Amino acid sequence: MTGGITMDSVQQETDFNITFTNAALGEMKKFAEIEGINYFRISVLPGGCSGFKYNFNIIDNPEMDDMVIEQENGLKVVVDPFSSSYLNGTLVHYVMDMMGSGFTFKNPNATAKCGCGTSFSA
Repeated sequence: MTGGITMDSVQQETDFNITFTNAALGEMKKFAEIEGINYFRISVLPGGCSGFKYNFNIIDNPEMDDMVIEQENGLKVVVDPFSSSYLNGTLVHYVMDMMGSGFTFKNPNATAKCGCGTSFSA
């Protein structure tokens, strides 16, 4: 049969990797303890200067189809299925310098990023 899709020709994503530096985990953990939260959600939303923007939220419980990634420091990071394809392989860091402080993202899936550092295109 020509033109058909076989299971062998469909690549199924089984591995997901997002890495947080110690600085990023430390800031997230401090915030989680102050707020008394259970989960920290990182996601990608349409919008921003370049098409997509990174988003952090605190949540009480994950949704059924969310991935929950427990970090070494006990922090539980939640990623939804839509965001996982955009965040796979991303390194999240926290910087503090004279210009300000915040999370930065080294995302191999981003084809361009905005000067603000929180917006990208893929």
